[in-house]
Amino acid sequence: MLEVEQKKFEHIRKSLSEEDGRGAARILPGEFYVTDKDEIITTVLGSCVSACICDPELKIGGMNHFMLPEMDEPGSRWRNTAADAAHRYGNYAMESLINDILARGGHKNRLLIKVFGGGKILDSMTDVGQHNIDFVKSYLHAEHLDIAAQDLGDRFPRKIIFYPSTGRVRVKKLSALHSPDIAQQEKTLIEEFKHQTIGNDATLF
Repeated sequence: MLEVEQKKFEHIRKSLSEEDGRGAARILPGEFYVTDKDEIITTVLGSCVSACICDPELKIGGMNHFMLPEMDEPGSRWRNTAADAAHRYGNYAMESLINDILARGGHKNRLLIKVFGGGKILDSMTDVGQHNIDFVKSYLHAEHLDIAAQDLGDRFPRKIIFYPSTGRVRVKKLSALHSPDIAQQEKTLIEEFKHQTIGNDATLF
């Protein structure tokens, strides 16, 4: 079981945190990561949304990073999308993250859930961020799961730093100078995906 879990996340980029030297896993759009170790998980969000979820009693938790709300209706060509690409959609990203935590012994009624992102960081962007926000709230409501904390919407990108063993999250709001670069990266990723055939202030939550 441990070997299988290690292989599942072997592509995740890891380093040491500059602040405290603990392990840090960095996830990109379409990825998720779950751990029972005392490490942190980070990502940078523009219009994308991340859910940070943990079972604080077992000290197991993880984060996802999705770009679009849901797969198209059953029978569409997106149903043949590769699993890794599918996680760029909110419904796959949420199911995978929650199921992985539960598979490790987490209990649904103990899950601590915090959600972030969905910014409209450029006026020229369609409001993908709001669609992602609406999706994640609707999904969690349908699953009878409460949101313990959130920082959603607005007009700025965010860096998310999650401590899965405790559920603590730090949000660093990035300056407007980062917005065009992050928006272009997201636009490029979304366009590539659609053509596949298969401020430095920290807020604590």
